[in-house]
Amino acid sequence: MARDDKELVVLGSAGATEVPRLVRVAGVKATRRFYEFFTANIRNRNTRQAYHRALVDFFAWCDDRRLALDDLEPIVIAAYVEHLTAKYAKPTVKQHLAAIRMCLDWLVVGQIIPMNPSSSVRGPKYVIKRGKTPVLTADEARLLLDSIDTSTTIGLRDRALISVMLFTFARVSAVVGMQVDDYYQIGRRAWIRLNEKGGKHHAVPAHHTAEAYIDAYLRASGHGEDKLAPLFRSALGTTGQLTQKRMSRNDAFRMIKRRAIRAGLSNKVCCHTFRATGITAYLQNGGTVEKAQAIAAHESPRTTKLYDRTDDEITLDEVERIRI
Repeated sequence: MARDDKELVVLGSAGATEVPRLVRVAGVKATRRFYEFFTANIRNRNTRQAYHRALVDFFAWCDDRRLALDDLEPIVIAAYVEHLTAKYAKPTVKQHLAAIRMCLDWLVVGQIIPMNPSSSVRGPKYVIKRGKTPVLTADEARLLLDSIDTSTTIGLRDRALISVMLFTFARVSAVVGMQVDDYYQIGRRAWIRLNEKGGKHHAVPAHHTAEAYIDAYLRASGHGEDKLAPLFRSALGTTGQLTQKRMSRNDAFRMIKRRAIRAGLSNKVCCHTFRATGITAYLQNGGTVEKAQAIAAHESPRTTKLYDRTDDEITLDEVERIRI
């Protein structure tokens, strides 16, 4: 296999295959450096994919204006930010700008361009103190779990998956990424091991409800002894049979939407809903932000507070004091 073909295989495995024309025409060294930006510099697959899309869009925009790498300067980057601001929400614009900055930094270090023209360009100001993720009440969460038909293996799987997200405050990527041996016993206690962002391994004691639901699912599926197999497996069409492949984030998202609508809940319920619902329920029952932060594996308590909706009811009570 030729070297270029090998690099394409590596880049494809990283979740990015397209090399923008503007980079290719800058030469073999620039093209190779672009490959290395994704394969050597970014470890998280989701970040690779998001940054690749952002950079392909950016370089295509530059290409349409007949700009080369050497033509990039702060005013060009600023114009692109304005272009993005007219199309996307502020968090998306900030993510695109972060991708551009990191990539151009990588090209500077590789001596492809002399300076990073994006380093002095400011993105849109975006400060958030309260998350927008829809949160379920404890009764609604219980309604959703109880509404799932558990006479089938698929139903048992779905109930177990939702319960893990709800009781561990885990991201959906960490949950669908679990193998069977990530659910294990130490003494009489069951544990759940999650592979979170940044390569962090995070173990959480299994809530008794999640433990019961996972055990029921594994008994029905019959793959509990295959320790290296995916814990949550995808279904084969509408047959109700599980495959050997793990569920994807999109599989989980579609399942949650379907289950929420069938339970009569909002169609805005998403995977992150259970992270926010679990944290809010924990804090309402006397838990602390510090402990919630530890369970959720957040770097900062400010992130945890974004999921805390315990003030919502207080705010409503205060508003109702306005008697006119």
